[in-house]
Amino acid sequence: MKLIIQIPCHNEEETLAMTLADLPRSLPGITVVEWLVVDDGSTDGTAEVARAHGVDHVVRLPRHQGLARAFMAGLEASLKAGADIIVNTDADNQYCAEDIPKLIQPILDGKAELVIGARPIKDIEHFSFVKKQLEKLGSWAVRLASKANIPDAPSGFRAISRSAAMRLNVFHEYTYTLEMIIQAGQKGMAITSVPIRVNEDLRPSRLVKSVPSYVLHSVLTIIRIAITYRPFRFFAVQGAVSLMLGFLLGLRFLCYYFTGGGRGHVQSVILSALFISVGFFLLIAGVLADLIAVNRKMLEELKWRMWNLEISKKSESEKEPSDFSL
Repeated sequence: MKLIIQIPCHNEEETLAMTLADLPRSLPGITVVEWLVVDDGSTDGTAEVARAHGVDHVVRLPRHQGLARAFMAGLEASLKAGADIIVNTDADNQYCAEDIPKLIQPILDGKAELVIGARPIKDIEHFSFVKKQLEKLGSWAVRLASKANIPDAPSGFRAISRSAAMRLNVFHEYTYTLEMIIQAGQKGMAITSVPIRVNEDLRPSRLVKSVPSYVLHSVLTIIRIAITYRPFRFFAVQGAVSLMLGFLLGLRFLCYYFTGGGRGHVQSVILSALFISVGFFLLIAGVLADLIAVNRKMLEELKWRMWNLEISKKSESEKEPSDFSL
């Protein structure tokens, strides 16, 4: 059983060494523990620090591509390196590495494919009141979209089984945290959460540059995933609402017309026709999007089979510490 701990990094020269110093090299139930650093186009000495501190695999992206792309590059490299379980953590040493055994235990027990580390949000002093409420709101929205009871959806401290990693695809470039949980829930993966601890804050978050920007990106991510994985339902609900409004406006005009007050209410007919047309358009869009979703599922199945084929050709003895360039 091989565990790979991956760390997406962008200019983390100052904090990476502290993070690596806390990572384990052996764990109960795990045969091999390896470290993997994703250098997301860093302009400082991040890659050099990683190698100097014994990182087994370094993934170098030619330019800065964002957290989500770096995360997916790490998953791909971890799978190629033969990982059975992948743990993702941050380079700013936010999460307590001593909780990694607790994080991977549900996977070792066969009870989960994806495990999210739940931070003690209400006890984190450097989180403002507004940020704490947004964390709760975001987690609530993700629970609705994924049908998974995850109290801390934005947490980046998570463990992923090999089978789950082969089936996950992150499309949004801003962050992977919310999309990954929603996608896993829509695919019927077993998801759970365990309480974890956090370390002292070393620097401000680079992802949350402003509260309005973070809220906007989070909302857009949730909507995009809803369209991707439940396209017909997404468009059908809006289409049904539009059709209902159109019929109600038409009924309103008919009531006035047959009671002798039809003059002056022509605008109801125009709005009724507009809402009914939009409703039919949305229903047709839902059907077309659903057909496209069928093709996406077939492509994901093909990708999963290709991963299985590629991994099955590699024996554990052939896995050597390596650098990757993507």
